[in-house]
Amino acid sequence: QEKSCRLSAALLGEDCEISRDQLYELLKYAALGKCHNAAQPSWCHIYHQSHLAGVVVVVLHEMSQVHFYRFYLQFKHLRKVFRHRFTLAPSADFLASLYGEGTDLKPQNTAQGLTSTSSECVTKSSDLQCDPIIRRYGETRQGLTSYTLTLEEQKKNCYPIKGSPGCKDYISTECDQQRTDSSPLFGLDCEMCQTAKGNEVTRVSLVDARGRCLLDELVKPERAVMNYRTRFSGVTKKMLLPVKTRLSDIQTKLKEMLPHDAVLVGHSLNADLQALEMIHPSVIDTSLLFARTEGRRFKLKFLAKAVLGKEIQSEQKLGHDPTEDARAALELAQFFIEQGPAKVAELNLEMLLTAEKLAEVSQNKAALQSQGCGVQKQLNEPPRLSKPCFLDCLQVTGQKPLLLGRQGLDSSGPCQSNLSTSNKQILQRALEDVPLSTFSIIQFSLGPEYIASHLHAALHEKVRSKLTDMLTIYAGPFEDSFCLKSVKKEFGRCGPIQSLRVVTETFQPYVCVQYEVLEAAQLAVESLNGAEVAGSCIKVQRPVTAAMLDCDVLIKELELDVENEGVIYVAGLKKSLTETDLQEEFSHLKDLETLFLPKDLQSGKHRNCCFLKFQKSQSALDALEAINGWTVKGSELRSRNALTSGHLWRWMWHMNHSNGKQGKHIFYETMELLSDSEQDLRKKVKKLDHHIKKLYRSLQNNTLCVVLFPGLN
Repeated sequence: QEKSCRLSAALLGEDCEISRDQLYELLKYAALGKCHNAAQPSWCHIYHQSHLAGVVVVVLHEMSQVHFYRFYLQFKHLRKVFRHRFTLAPSADFLASLYGEGTDLKPQNTAQGLTSTSSECVTKSSDLQCDPIIRRYGETRQGLTSYTLTLEEQKKNCYPIKGSPGCKDYISTECDQQRTDSSPLFGLDCEMCQTAKGNEVTRVSLVDARGRCLLDELVKPERAVMNYRTRFSGVTKKMLLPVKTRLSDIQTKLKEMLPHDAVLVGHSLNADLQALEMIHPSVIDTSLLFARTEGRRFKLKFLAKAVLGKEIQSEQKLGHDPTEDARAALELAQFFIEQGPAKVAELNLEMLLTAEKLAEVSQNKAALQSQGCGVQKQLNEPPRLSKPCFLDCLQVTGQKPLLLGRQGLDSSGPCQSNLSTSNKQILQRALEDVPLSTFSIIQFSLGPEYIASHLHAALHEKVRSKLTDMLTIYAGPFEDSFCLKSVKKEFGRCGPIQSLRVVTETFQPYVCVQYEVLEAAQLAVESLNGAEVAGSCIKVQRPVTAAMLDCDVLIKELELDVENEGVIYVAGLKKSLTETDLQEEFSHLKDLETLFLPKDLQSGKHRNCCFLKFQKSQSALDALEAINGWTVKGSELRSRNALTSGHLWRWMWHMNHSNGKQGKHIFYETMELLSDSEQDLRKKVKKLDHHIKKLYRSLQNNTLCVVLFPGLN
């Protein structure tokens, strides 16, 4: 049964700020894992990393946390699906830091480290025992029947099996004769397109043991083609227009051509047989024959070059040649059978792969540096190579990272890098290419007209202003001679107060209270509206402004935010209580995971509230019921569901304490300009959220997806 990967990061409050090095730790371990000596991140934990299908990083170019909270309601998918949020410390060159440049975290296999070992490429016999090929087949040379997949191996690797539920209408080749070591080998390879049905065959090639082509035909798919995959298949719409051959014709031809004891050879042959909808009982799969650890597989292109000395799948050609691939797979199997496992293990394919990839990285960087440095050319000095970055580390493990975006992506590295002109084009390319890559960086942008620094400053001011309004409540009316101290005490039980003033412009006095946390203001509205305070029955409400018309909707959505699942807010704590006291006081609450006690960032003293995070949502609900009205050291506690995600405490404090006067003077004209374009911006953000939703839904299970708001450079 497939294990489910998950990320655990029980960070709350002040711990929710991570550095670029910590982000690098996470991405490096997710992409490389223990088998490449990458360590678990120090600040979080990835369970079952070896089962990760891939890593996708979505970079929202020149967008920051301000954008997320200004357009919180528009980012509907983003806030409902992504369970963990962290504040990322700003970086001068964000994408470079994402790749790992300039960090202290050096890749395990640096160019220098490998140079010292590459001179010792002759494998010792003691090392052979650890080779996955020897561990699987032993050292003795055997006949071909020893290398055909067993029924269990076929089931494990998704081969079509007679009688299995998904193969009800599949056609058998009827090659049921007993195999011997002299049974004939045939190489098979197919190219596929994508239709509504899934993968459908567009071209089939079959070669015999001498490498002669017996079959090479184009096939008309049954359903309408959604993606021809021309870059890989070489098949175009124009090529298929005159084709009359159908899948049933190919099935008939293969049945006629193959003798009853035929052994089919191919590279990941299960995909070809699934697309052909055919069942064949005896197969050699070269992607499994040349065994590796951790379920990894060598690519056919690499094996052909390393073992046979042949170049296939040339980048100059349009797509793969299935006859060439079928012949290469066949020759690889013949080499393995003739030479035996020991000789194949002595090739030290892992070392050859690493050396090849590092050489390619070095050549690319050397070429770039020689182009950009005329002085070095004049002095005939060899170009200096920088240390391998994060993407280089992926390259040496056989992974080719994918970069898609409009700007700022370094296409000089060992990546598939594509510049597109619009977010829609980027999304389209991502939907096609991300499933084919184990590590992808997809960059979306709002467009240059929306990322100017003065517009960002105005946006910041709007968020700060709205946040101030949401933290503010008005209470009254009170009698002329009311006691302000008792009012402050009553409202202080809901949470830390930043300021309190008496409003005298009204017929009877009112009080304006500005809190430091959103939960405190909401608790005051919910618990004190209609209550008797300082001898008066009062009304408690937030200020009525245009920006506050959607306040109730926003509060409701914040409460339902996945980040706030299992988190409750507790107010009314005495300031004399320490974190240890509170841990002890709340220790009997079921499934309590973390306690966060907010502190004043200037004085360092804790506020009269805390946040409790529970492992289960139900445990949080039970705790809410138990805590409301609970007395701790003479102080009555009040609690409600949390509204602010863990990472927001520090950010809100800074926003709340920033000088809002600038917004009324310096930003006045800019604010008007922003108001004119904000409706367009809102639509663009909504569309961006839809793009992320579409991309997210297309990802395989067990894919780590990270969305980054890097901020302004």
